[in-house]
Amino acid sequence: MKKATPPKVTTLAEGSVLIAKQMEADAGQLLPEHLANLESIVFVREGECIFKMNNEEHVLKQGDTIIVPPEVRHQIEAITDFKGVHFMPKDIQFTFFN
Repeated sequence: MKKATPPKVTTLAEGSVLIAKQMEADAGQLLPEHLANLESIVFVREGECIFKMNNEEHVLKQGDTIIVPPEVRHQIEAITDFKGVHFMPKDIQFTFFN
């Protein structure tokens, strides 16, 4: 089993309620499985990834977007070098599993 490692994270913009953070991962990198208490959106800025959620795998490419419901475990695996932007409420809370 591949070991999960956190992505490089950079804050891109921050408002009074929302925040946008860029995630960067190398090809083949598996990010930690987690869930959040609030809904959020992930936009693929560069590269490709497998977005694992609800026992399904979604291949996302540059320009794709996915909505992540609250309290749903999910995980990203980079197929190529990957940059994604995560749009979320500032008060979001995460629970990690690996």
